[in-house]
Amino acid sequence: MRESCVPAAARAAAAEHCGGDLVLTEVTDRRGSAVWKATGHRRTAALKVGRGEGVPVTAREAAALVALKQDHFLGGGLADGAAWLLTAWLEGPTTWELFAPARAGGTGRERALEAAADLCAAAGVLHAAGWVHADLQPSHGIHTTAGVRLIDLAWAWRPGWDQGNGFEGGITHLLSPELAAAVLTGDKPVVVTPAAEVYALAGVVWTCATGTWPLDYEAAGIDPKACGPGDLRRYIATGRVPVTAHRPWPRLQDVLLPVLLDRPADRPTAGELGRTLAAL
Repeated sequence: MRESCVPAAARAAAAEHCGGDLVLTEVTDRRGSAVWKATGHRRTAALKVGRGEGVPVTAREAAALVALKQDHFLGGGLADGAAWLLTAWLEGPTTWELFAPARAGGTGRERALEAAADLCAAAGVLHAAGWVHADLQPSHGIHTTAGVRLIDLAWAWRPGWDQGNGFEGGITHLLSPELAAAVLTGDKPVVVTPAAEVYALAGVVWTCATGTWPLDYEAAGIDPKACGPGDLRRYIATGRVPVTAHRPWPRLQDVLLPVLLDRPADRPTAGELGRTLAAL
């Protein structure tokens, strides 16, 4: 997205927070929403702008940040045909980045386990407040000096909250079978339970540890590159796609495997999973 697409009101809010000589550096741009790192002489912020299909999604995220009383939220609005939101810049690596040394050669495992436990704890706090993130991914936890902050809350949901028409369960590769099945019915809202999110949490940690998604599509005769998300959801909903046999970190994966195989009622809570990981 071109910098010229940033509404004047959004640029003014960023300049007021960050200081003069504002510089916008694009970080991501996908599905109608772009994020810039806004830097001024005083401080740095994150500016997200949604246009087209990104307008309702960005507006939903701003509303969720307000509802969740996230103290790093600085403002947002609708202007010039776009939705925008501004947050403080969260300094720290993502969970994916913290696992990099362990993925590369087995070093740094203690720090990686701490990161995984902290991510679970952050999800547990969200669940205790009656919410789910609904789109947990390896890069959606930022490990700051003040703890883990969950980002990309566009699909965050609680019963009674407007889910929006575009929600399809979050990233397909981390969908629990029951959530994939619920998406396929087309009924709204798609009820994302804490148990379904714990499945995604286990999948996130598995992916961070191994560099691969937890499900073994090849063993099930599935070519994910030839399938659309709807086809993958249909396969996942059957519960018959096996977990990959690749086990570079057995001690960790032996904790995650039951979570990926258990019935929803038998899965631990996010907090319980975090405490088990911390004990490793």
